[in-house]
Amino acid sequence: MSMNVKTLEIKSSLGDEGKRLDVFLVEKKLGLSRSRIQDLISQQEVLVNNKSVKPHYKIKGNETIFISLPLPVESEIKPENIPLDILYEDKDLLVVNKPAGMVTHPAAGNYSGTLVNALLFHCKDLSGINGVLRPGIVHRLDKDTSGLLVVAKNDFTHNLLAEQLKERKLFRQYWALTCGNMPTWEGKIEVPIGRSTKDRKKIVANPPRSKESITLYQVLERFEISDLLCLKLLTGRTHQIRVHLSYLGKPVLGDETYGGRKRWTNQLGESQKDFAYRILELLPRQALHAKKIGFVHPRTKEYIEIESDLPLDMSRALKLLRGEKNALSH
Repeated sequence: MSMNVKTLEIKSSLGDEGKRLDVFLVEKKLGLSRSRIQDLISQQEVLVNNKSVKPHYKIKGNETIFISLPLPVESEIKPENIPLDILYEDKDLLVVNKPAGMVTHPAAGNYSGTLVNALLFHCKDLSGINGVLRPGIVHRLDKDTSGLLVVAKNDFTHNLLAEQLKERKLFRQYWALTCGNMPTWEGKIEVPIGRSTKDRKKIVANPPRSKESITLYQVLERFEISDLLCLKLLTGRTHQIRVHLSYLGKPVLGDETYGGRKRWTNQLGESQKDFAYRILELLPRQALHAKKIGFVHPRTKEYIEIESDLPLDMSRALKLLRGEKNALSH
């Protein structure tokens, strides 16, 4: 299916001679981030005098540059009247507190009931940069991870938020409960991760084709069989926190995929097993919550930081770990 395209024409002057093409185009304030421009150049959507070039191409002056921008096509994903917990919203973006169990965007087997279905009902417009299945989605959370996501309503906002994400300037803080106690009260997990060659649904540490992955952690509270962690992502790989903690032998509590349920309880003594089972009954999913997000607003340049409360399942598990008598109350 062909996609509608908008073409921009830009002229360079002799005064631009020697500038990198990607830097030159950023200076033209087209509403495109440098990484987006580099992607377009690599995809041969940017031509200089009708010839494709590299992102580091040096401007010679008196050249004609054409940029082909794919226009968003109408989405076939249906808007659905699903309640959203919106903690911040303006004309450019919104921050949503996603519940556990909700898929971020449609994919095979999940074409309804997703966050995108709910967003399309709530918002008149969303950024089309990520295509018809992921409108407005700058970053994502696993289905069974709860917490904060920033969503872009237009391409200008999306590009600049994506740039912050790429340059590690988009602050994301997670809270998690672990299986067992961490080796130190705070530390850095710097282990490359990538998709497993044996099971394509799983991510593993140190596979043949891996990417740099860095997670910072701090123990907020320590219990006999678990820690409450505060984690910060310096990279944003798929399943990063879950894989890193599993690599240390302290998987996220409740995470069946990476050893946080049956494998963990099998290692416990009988006296600890009963208590662990009681906690796991409260957690049908991994105890991982995106608690805080911070970013510079692309239009106003104001720094915005939003924080959310722990969801009920994690709050109850935490109370039980603390020995509070009202652990099962709201």
